[in-house]
Amino acid sequence: MTKRRKALLAVTAGLASVSLGLSFTSAAGAAPNAVATNPNGLKLIKTKTSLLGKHYWYQQTFKGLPVVNGYYAKHVGKDGAVEVADGREAVPAGLDVSAAVAPAAATKTANAAVTARADRARIARPGKGALVQPTATSGAAQLAVVGGPGARVVWNVTSRSTEGVTRSLVDAKTGNVVESKVISDNIDGRGSVFDPNPVVSEQNEKLTDMNDKNQDALFLAQKNVILRNLDGSGKLDGSYVNIKEAKGGIAQSKTNTFVYQRANDKFEQVMVYYHINQTQEYIQKLGFKDVNNESQDFSVDTYAGDNSFYDPSTDMITTGEGGVDDAEDAEVIWHEYGHAIQDDVVPGFGESEQAGAIGEGFGDYWAVTNSVPVSKGFNLPCVMDWDATSYTTDEPHCLRRTDGTKTTDDIDGEVHDDGEIWSRALWDIQQSLGRAKADKLILEATFFYDPDTSFASAAQDTVQAARLLYGKAAAQTVTDAFKARKIL
Repeated sequence: MTKRRKALLAVTAGLASVSLGLSFTSAAGAAPNAVATNPNGLKLIKTKTSLLGKHYWYQQTFKGLPVVNGYYAKHVGKDGAVEVADGREAVPAGLDVSAAVAPAAATKTANAAVTARADRARIARPGKGALVQPTATSGAAQLAVVGGPGARVVWNVTSRSTEGVTRSLVDAKTGNVVESKVISDNIDGRGSVFDPNPVVSEQNEKLTDMNDKNQDALFLAQKNVILRNLDGSGKLDGSYVNIKEAKGGIAQSKTNTFVYQRANDKFEQVMVYYHINQTQEYIQKLGFKDVNNESQDFSVDTYAGDNSFYDPSTDMITTGEGGVDDAEDAEVIWHEYGHAIQDDVVPGFGESEQAGAIGEGFGDYWAVTNSVPVSKGFNLPCVMDWDATSYTTDEPHCLRRTDGTKTTDDIDGEVHDDGEIWSRALWDIQQSLGRAKADKLILEATFFYDPDTSFASAAQDTVQAARLLYGKAAAQTVTDAFKARKIL
């Protein structure tokens, strides 16, 4: 999924207008109103209130018709700061929006296309043969505009079939189906995973990889889970995860059943899907709707080395298969997702050494905090217990820890080493405030980071977030945690 385009505007109270066909009222934080100065109008469709501000969402329109995927948003902080997100599509001013095709004909064409595709994916049940599937049905078609290259007027037809809910765009001039895709996100599947990894779930530091072999002890560590928010494509794709490529091919199931033993490379794909979906659902439960809220791309088991990484240039997380397959350890998955979170919230984050260390420290912290609900307290500050069995001999097996003793006196210029200073501060904050409160303020503070922030600046942002969210006492608790690391 392409991340939305953003533009920051320094808007002050009383600013009359900007060159976007919008006008703003003089009251700080008041909703902007669309003005009909051009055919590209904006219609206010939703106003939302988040932790620290209000958010106004607009539907882009063209000559009164909605533009598919066209939007505009104004985010107003409680301090009056304004952020504008412009997702409008280019539409030629002279585009003719009259329809030559009747809505009933467009609906019939759309339903036929959806039914045909569903038939090709027909589910065959053992002993009963291929079941006859009901044809697609839909409500009334809506006239709309598709912008960008090949702009045109279309009938937007929503159909229901065995695939779920599908949106079809039918050219209103020719009657051809331009696009047809499943848009429902409430399909559940079944899978089997480690949660978070076998060392923790079995509380057994003696487990070893044995070159990716199936083992009785590891079979017992597998947990049957529900895979929520699948898109109905029969793949491990959904609202928050997209397995884009994988060693051994992409896992597929007509019944959305993804149960494998760990020797099967597709097991790691299930691990990625389940644990990313879980952590994004947790983020949204905390109240955040715009923290990497997209279908994050993954390349699973495609790197031969014992390493995983997030590539901001492609917005892709790659997991390695050297030693223990990295994606067999949910803490590796969560760590890398931490980088994706920060890159999503702060474009270009990590430009300085200390910002890079904050990224690594946050990744470790994010891995540990996500382990809290499932680890039963077993050696929580130990990061990547299972993955580390391939390259450590000491017990417990840990890549790093979030309860170390480092302070800024120990900075050595290596981001992973220095990240332990930051992760310890975050861990102390959680121990004092509790998991949910700590995670909420840490995520909120990230929105105020600069790409090249320093330890001290990011710590001050975190203190300020604590003060605004929870008050002076919490802010002092956070301050004390950073002072203990000599960051403040």
